[in-house]
Amino acid sequence: MKSQLAINGFGRIGRTFFRVLHQRADAGSELELCAINEIGDAATVLHLARYDSTHGRFTGALEGNDGALIVNGRSIALTHQPDVEKLPWAQHDIDLVLECTGAFTDRATAELHLSAGAHRVLFSQPAKANVDATIVWGINNEQLQRDQLIISAGSCTTNAIVPVLDVLNKQLGITAGTITTIHSAMNDQPVLDAYHHTDLRKTRAASQSIIPVDTALAVGIQRILPELSGKLTAHALRVPTLNVSAIDLAVYTREPCSAETVNDILQTASAGSLKGILGFTTEPLASCDFAGEACSGVVDASQTQVSADHLVKVLVWFDNEWAYANRLVDIALALHRMNANGDRNP
Repeated sequence: MKSQLAINGFGRIGRTFFRVLHQRADAGSELELCAINEIGDAATVLHLARYDSTHGRFTGALEGNDGALIVNGRSIALTHQPDVEKLPWAQHDIDLVLECTGAFTDRATAELHLSAGAHRVLFSQPAKANVDATIVWGINNEQLQRDQLIISAGSCTTNAIVPVLDVLNKQLGITAGTITTIHSAMNDQPVLDAYHHTDLRKTRAASQSIIPVDTALAVGIQRILPELSGKLTAHALRVPTLNVSAIDLAVYTREPCSAETVNDILQTASAGSLKGILGFTTEPLASCDFAGEACSGVVDASQTQVSADHLVKVLVWFDNEWAYANRLVDIALALHRMNANGDRNP
């Protein structure tokens, strides 16, 4: 029996999850998308699901009307309900809601989904610490339990960098470090200068500037890797590209090393326990070459540097939409398999 899924918020991540779910061969036999809630009108929902400036045209057959999207002949209920507590999850017997609006991050909102009839909620963004679990796939997914009802998948950036940090810390010991995220523009930035945000930098045109923004990445990392608490700081820059981001990592290591040692450690992990999660490349690539990359992050071996035997620099590329949507599917599959006996609320 398939798990019944719903998406609340059909924006960048909601639509990318929709695409990944319909493209991954391992998902179709176990997960079924039954409902989408998006306050945008049906015609726009259909158009943006079919055509995407970043990921191209949807590869399946896609039609729609006011009450449904029709994907490869199968109907997915479409609603436009702004009040979470009024969503028709009980009607559709929803096992898991993907909370993709980006507007909600706390347990109280997630519990509204449960009250509406859903059995579980998975946040597609960092959530407050009072959720049942924050999961970075490949690092702490063994902490998933069948009695956890409110879960966060962290952020795309956390998923990209935590595997690298975990490997380096276990092999070389991290004593301190700083992380700079070089992130593609997002939809909280205006096309032209506008009265758009309380952060004055976010009032500036996304296509014109490299823009520093606040980030809670260090806090998110510490939640997953508490052994690194107090050792890392993080900064973020938004750059005028549509998709694919990078992380410039600099750490001091307890053990002496060389660039070759660091690359060997990361390449071994990418081919072993973190296969499919941590990628590794020796090719001279640019950001656009990582569009559609399903790994959470890809180490660019050509950019690895070591100074004075202990200061390590690593560059990690990641498709901030496609890779993260794949991790959401991974978590949804894991939850389905834990509940394969049909007992969804032990």
